[in-house]
Amino acid sequence: MDFERILVRATNWLGDAVMSLPALQALHARYPAARISILARPWVADLYGREPFCNEVIPYEAPSGWAGASMKLRLARMLAARRFDASILLPNSFESAALVWAARIPVRVGYARDGRGWLLSHCIEVPDEFRKSGKALKVRAGDGGNPVVIGPGPRKATRHQRFYYLELLKRAGVIESYSEDAASQLSGSAEAAEVGRRLFAAEGFPANVIGMSPGAAFGSAKRWLPGRFEDLGIRLGRKWGAAVALFGSTGEAELCERIGKRIANNGVTAANFAGKTSLRKFIERAASCFLYVTNDSGAMHVASALGVPTVAVFGSTDAVATGPAGSRFVVVQQPVECSPCQLRDCPIDHRCMTRISVEEVAQAAEDLMK
Repeated sequence: MDFERILVRATNWLGDAVMSLPALQALHARYPAARISILARPWVADLYGREPFCNEVIPYEAPSGWAGASMKLRLARMLAARRFDASILLPNSFESAALVWAARIPVRVGYARDGRGWLLSHCIEVPDEFRKSGKALKVRAGDGGNPVVIGPGPRKATRHQRFYYLELLKRAGVIESYSEDAASQLSGSAEAAEVGRRLFAAEGFPANVIGMSPGAAFGSAKRWLPGRFEDLGIRLGRKWGAAVALFGSTGEAELCERIGKRIANNGVTAANFAGKTSLRKFIERAASCFLYVTNDSGAMHVASALGVPTVAVFGSTDAVATGPAGSRFVVVQQPVECSPCQLRDCPIDHRCMTRISVEEVAQAAEDLMK
């Protein structure tokens, strides 16, 4: 297949966007002369817009579902006028397939999910290694605090999510092959780090900055205890003469503010940037950090893809499937009987996180920095 104009419907969430980078880089390598347009939600647009494979970002601002139907029809007409040769659908939604079908793009590549197969020209079966068996694990408290397991067990993939997108392209015949060593890497990390260092220096930060993301968008089950982030920030800040920069969404601003205040009250410079930076500015600041400590989050994927040494604390989710995939990282996770459960909120005692101590994470950080 030869293409000159390719439309990629981007993933909707930051972590997924980072994990899709190897596939988009492979697409660009296969079609170096093609114009690749990325149709993306506003909150991930900046990540794609800075990448060499992206010729343009087309904002996708219509609400999900049947809402905003008129906006979607107008967008479909605009896309049709652009005469794209092919569309690559990274999300699994029916809506994403309906849009490119309405835009009359002749090649429509996507996985056979959400009942949308008839809308696709290349309907790809989901690889077995990404078919998650069983229902999500559910537990309730039993006698003595031991869990009672309900259901067949945790949903667990056997390969990292970045290969989900690479396999889509390969099985559709868009690319011939890919490397098993393919890592998620953001371009221009050195340039971004230089900008970030200037920003921090102008605000009176020392040379060493530790980035922290104590939140997680999916739910509280993915969050290590706030008090332990505080203790860790104090410990590592004192050890390395470093400042702590806290990042997160607007909804996590209060959490980050509380953590930052306690760290600052213990003699370590700390600042809360949650909800105060664009994605582009977050990338620049994160790139300049000499260490990043985080829960399983979009920020984790960004930091790791920038090549920043990253310590990721995992509990309810599967580090094999969605862990960091950069060049320098370590995952801290306690083996407990109910993890990975993939639940938003823990119905028992949050043991997957409460059993991870400050000492363990601090030691992981120190070993990583050696």
